[in-house]
Amino acid sequence: MLWSSIGSLRLAAATALLATTPAFAQSTGQVTGVVKDSTGAVVPGATVTVTGADGAKHEASTSPDGSYTVSGLPPGNYSVSAAHFGFRTVLQQSQAVAAGGTLTVDFTLETSLSEEITVTAMKREDVVRKVPFSLTAASEETLRVRGAINIEDVAANVGGFTVQNLGPGQSQVAMRGVSSGQIARDQPGVKEQVGVYLDESLVSMSLFTPDLDLFDTNRVEVLRGPQGTLFGAGSESGTVRYITNQPKLGTTQLFGELDGSTIQHGNQAGNVKFGFNVPLGEIAALRASAYYNAVGGYIDSPGIKTTANSSIQPDPTTAQNDVNTGKRFGGRVAVKLAPNDKLSITPRFLYQKIEMDGWNRIDAYNISANPFTTNRPAVTLGDREQFIQVREPYTDKWYLGDLNINYDFGVAEVTSITSYNVRDILVVRDAGALTSSITGGSIGQPEPVYSLNAPLYDATGGGDPARPNRKPATTFTQELRLSGTQDRFRWVLGGFYAHLHRDYGQDLPVTGFTARSGIPSRSSIDTLAPPDSLFFSELSYKLDQFAVFGEGTVALTDQWDVIAGLRYYHFSEDKQQLFGGIFGEGEGGVVQSQPGTTKADGVAPRFIVSYKIADTTKINAQVSRGFRLGGINDPLNVSLCSDQDKVTFGGHTNWNDETVWNYELGAKSKLLGGKASVDVSVFYMDIHDLQATVTAGSCSSRVIFNVPKARSMGVDVQFEAAPTRNFDFTLSGSYDDARLLSTLTSTDQNGKESIVSGIRGRARLPSVPKWKFAAAATYQWEIRAGFLAYVTAVNQFVGTRFTQVGDENLGILPIPAFAANTPGAPYTASVFRYDPKMPAYDIVNARIGIKQEKWDFSLYGNNLTDERAFLALDQERGTRARIGYLTNQPRTFGTSLRVNF
Repeated sequence: MLWSSIGSLRLAAATALLATTPAFAQSTGQVTGVVKDSTGAVVPGATVTVTGADGAKHEASTSPDGSYTVSGLPPGNYSVSAAHFGFRTVLQQSQAVAAGGTLTVDFTLETSLSEEITVTAMKREDVVRKVPFSLTAASEETLRVRGAINIEDVAANVGGFTVQNLGPGQSQVAMRGVSSGQIARDQPGVKEQVGVYLDESLVSMSLFTPDLDLFDTNRVEVLRGPQGTLFGAGSESGTVRYITNQPKLGTTQLFGELDGSTIQHGNQAGNVKFGFNVPLGEIAALRASAYYNAVGGYIDSPGIKTTANSSIQPDPTTAQNDVNTGKRFGGRVAVKLAPNDKLSITPRFLYQKIEMDGWNRIDAYNISANPFTTNRPAVTLGDREQFIQVREPYTDKWYLGDLNINYDFGVAEVTSITSYNVRDILVVRDAGALTSSITGGSIGQPEPVYSLNAPLYDATGGGDPARPNRKPATTFTQELRLSGTQDRFRWVLGGFYAHLHRDYGQDLPVTGFTARSGIPSRSSIDTLAPPDSLFFSELSYKLDQFAVFGEGTVALTDQWDVIAGLRYYHFSEDKQQLFGGIFGEGEGGVVQSQPGTTKADGVAPRFIVSYKIADTTKINAQVSRGFRLGGINDPLNVSLCSDQDKVTFGGHTNWNDETVWNYELGAKSKLLGGKASVDVSVFYMDIHDLQATVTAGSCSSRVIFNVPKARSMGVDVQFEAAPTRNFDFTLSGSYDDARLLSTLTSTDQNGKESIVSGIRGRARLPSVPKWKFAAAATYQWEIRAGFLAYVTAVNQFVGTRFTQVGDENLGILPIPAFAANTPGAPYTASVFRYDPKMPAYDIVNARIGIKQEKWDFSLYGNNLTDERAFLALDQERGTRARIGYLTNQPRTFGTSLRVNF
């Protein structure tokens, strides 16, 4: 009876199942199709993803004949994408699936080229090849396999884009040859010439452009040529935009990266990175990422010893190894709220901290440690050595909070971007060479005095022991814009406001100076400088900027587009300056006080005409204007100045806005049936009032002079090709002929005229090479179903450069510079010869790896030829105290594992 009942139940269940299967099939639909390449050949193994409005994903792989089927789809609208290695992912949206129906969606995949990457360089979405000016966009994966981990590495892969390394966390960005030379850490009022953005938030800060980790970055956009119309001040010659991955609704994702490497001539380095994306219900999502970078060191320094008479001397028998070791860590969290398909609200918070133990500087000559001295230990420094008596740490804490709100009205979209930046920076330099050249050389004090430790604290915010409560720099920005498209007209209108407040100071404590020398470190009326501080400064900046802008694109015909835009800006800056200590006091020992105010306004227009030749080629002609805001000079250290230097460099309280008119002709073309592309631009940039940084002779001060005229002209080219799905390569290069067209002169008391700091007509503009090239190639192949092997090789060439205006006039240092008072004199030589021109160099990187959908494992080598490149000239007191060079990381081997679930 029991078995009979069970049998009856089984029969009933089977009958019910058979009855409901057709009903289920009739209540759902399916998507089917075939995936082919541009030649018509089928593509087996492609991944087809069908995504519903609720974010639910259904995947299938194409069979050997290129076909696929995804079944069991509830009725509704779907987006369908097809992806395969070596091809660009293709997405088809708004595909309607009916109950019981079959929807056919076929795909034709094209080889992957960066010209098809979607960018927002004009504050709207476009693919690279449709943007009517010179632009590159590299994905995070592309940069990673080329060995790029920071903005300096990004620039090495892009023609016309240069980043000059000036020490840890300190980089100067230049585009298309427009550069006024090295911005020093003690020039906080100097503005940038290239704007740097994190998504929509402005983050550039003159010398201290944030050194961002590229983890969980979607792409880096490099916009060449003036971008002042849409991006404002600082985007005078170009703009760099880090575009991060945004929170995704309805998607759960985990991703991470482990990296370890060893540096020849140095120690080890490594990275740990982790991130995730999770839905928060149906209308919100959270995305977070964090990273820790252990930065390896490769610069050594001889040790020091204290003698019986309390002098400090170099000790070549001991060493401090890898003094430029450090770390970088941080993370960001973003939440996207989209209550409907019209409104999105995305708040975000970012934190990053960099801690470096020292500088990547090598010393060619140091007044405190050199092979020429006879009264101090003679020291011959090696290829990767410097001399320091005190460690030189660098700390940079960065906080960013921003809020992006977007609403689509149908006929137009409104976007609001609010951001708040906080930077707390401490730079410590061993100023022993500088103080020795003054206290020993100029004043003639004995070794127990001139060899005293002399740490120089440069602080934006806390960190200076004498002013630990100094507030960090803050920047508030607000942009509100409206954009839309009507038939053949696309437009954007907006307003921008920025307020910056920065407190900055320097402190040069030389503990024991007064006790040993009998010389007061400050005058009796100097109440600013602490005891034994030979130099002390307090500076406060407040800058306000307001702008309105607009730009429109009119499609006159199917071939002709005209773009016209204009930005009006107004800015004002207030600066308070106090200088004390015997190096900083004015005449009579008074504290120097030089407050100042500067104001300016102007316009930044842009006009572009584009002509499309068939569907493959577009010609673009452009006239545009960029600008860089002016500022207020620091007072001279008059107690150190010669009378002539007071005349030559004094009286320059302010400097004016720097402006650039850009005239450009470019072409973008697809070749070889879409398997290759070329982007070439020829330009002439007319520069007015170039803000040249000059060293003020004997004053140990830096002053900004406006050079009336300069120009840069040249060409930048990018060629990409993917002739097969297995092989692709990229060539990027530029030629920049950038020169001064004006000469600055000074007349001495005898009526003799001389050129000021080498600022003469036809002199090269500094920090940018004439020639720059990068080549990258990748070959990849399937070793089994779903597993891909790849090999990538990269070569980067950078031509000769100078660091500052006037460096072409340098090259011979007379020693002993202070005759019998030179520390360690008498010397065994009378001159020291060096080359202020940074020689050209090549860097070769390579990577080999295996990857599949969930992971990527690779072995890599960076700087395989172990090139020792000179990146910038680093000098103290106009070459009289020290001559050094910033240098690159030696040959490095490592391994990397990246996972994505």
